[in-house]
Amino acid sequence: MEKNEGPGGTSVMANQPVGVRPCSLAASLDVLGERWSLLAIREMGYGVHRFGQIAGFTGASRDILADRLRKLEGSGVVERRQYSEHPPRYEYHLTEAGRELFPVLLSLFQWGDKWVVREPALMFRHDCGHRLDVDHVCHHCGRALAREDIEAVPSRRG
Repeated sequence: MEKNEGPGGTSVMANQPVGVRPCSLAASLDVLGERWSLLAIREMGYGVHRFGQIAGFTGASRDILADRLRKLEGSGVVERRQYSEHPPRYEYHLTEAGRELFPVLLSLFQWGDKWVVREPALMFRHDCGHRLDVDHVCHHCGRALAREDIEAVPSRRG
């Protein structure tokens, strides 16, 4: 994110030459930025691992789901595990990279509950017994993140 306003009322990123920006968000969306991929990851997070069940719970057509699962597997988000030899059948499980997406999904759930749906279909409860509300904080100072407090600066690689 870029800091809201800099000297003269413009941000550092707004003053960059116009061109397609390479960034981690764009790269992540190349892997995940499609409805059926995220819903398949949601189901695996719920403990659903069989293809037919994932298709049924997401509403994805079998051919589209197969394509998305192959892409997720190729990107290291999902792994296939064979559970039957005759006929060969596989389950789909989240890798470490896939499991690390859970906070992202929780943020999307929370945003959707606030801005998209009238009545949430479910709520999340932490093992402490309380309703889960996801907060994003700076790990260094502990303050909650706000867009106006964040500045995007080009990395040394970029």
